Amino acid sequence: MVGLLDSLEIKGLTLRNRIVMPPMQTSLATANGAVTDSLIEHYMKHSKAIGMLIVEHSYVSLAGKLSERQVGIHDDSLVPGLEDLSSRIHATGTPVVLQITHAGRTTSMETTGIKPVAPSSDTNARELQGEEIETLTEAFSIAAERAMRAGFDGVEIHGAHGFLLNQFFSPLTNLRNDKYGGSFDNRMRFPLEVVEKVKERVKGRLLLYRLGSDDLDPSGIQIKDSQEFAIKLEEAGVDIIDVSGGLCGSRPKQFQSSQGYFIPQAQQIKNVVNIPVIGVGGIAEAEYADMLIQEGKVDLVAIGRTLLKNPDWAMKAHKTLSAKN
Repeated sequence: MVGLLDSLEIKGLTLRNRIVMPPMQTSLATANGAVTDSLIEHYMKHSKAIGMLIVEHSYVSLAGKLSERQVGIHDDSLVPGLEDLSSRIHATGTPVVLQITHAGRTTSMETTGIKPVAPSSDTNARELQGEEIETLTEAFSIAAERAMRAGFDGVEIHGAHGFLLNQFFSPLTNLRNDKYGGSFDNRMRFPLEVVEKVKERVKGRLLLYRLGSDDLDPSGIQIKDSQEFAIKLEEAGVDIIDVSGGLCGSRPKQFQSSQGYFIPQAQQIKNVVNIPVIGVGGIAEAEYADMLIQEGKVDLVAIGRTLLKNPDWAMKAHKTLSAKN
């Protein structure tokens, strides 16, 4: 029976166990998005004994920057610092992926100096035009190529937590009446075009997609929608689906009292695809994480804020679970 401590082979990589550190913003980059010594130290501290590390969301264009001191991947000048980061993490024996993103309407003029853009206009953002969408697809693609030049083992496209790709998929935020809005197929179009272009640039390395699986709103994305989308993502060449929340964000208040609050969604996604699925949601106990793998609910378990609080969590999990076997 496969458990948390078992390895996973994928795309020529060996993950030494099923523990993933998910992307969590640190605000340790420079004002221009460059890697700092503090950022490297942070990831070095947390990369030991885990199966895979996903570096926090990195903006693909200035207009998509969410906050000050966020990591950037929008300019060639940032590649050397990112290469230093990936090589230092690799030295610990941990595969490392970079998450790439655009914040869409969730950013502000105070942060970017530009009026935010979105699938549809609202009080904060203006609607993207067709040619701008094509430009953004290219921005994601070029960002992925930079990540490859920086030595990462792959990229994760951020399609969750109310950011731009999630905004296009959700009927709550996409009110367009062109080929990028309206029908279910049209709302998937831009995210899938991004996946297609990014897939070309990663050239055989890992491609993950963070799926905003549920808006927790009866008028928004439902799990049945995300199951259909997940099938399309697999067909488009995504290697791993990382299941989280949609417009509700990563930590819905009504869920935070329990472990594994997005595991039910992840399990339902796993039921319809043949690629590995990452489950997440306030997971803190090694025994619980191990049970999720053993019961086949997910293939990998993301340990987020628990790992931030206790960088030795993975090593302790090894001891705890090994003692029971």
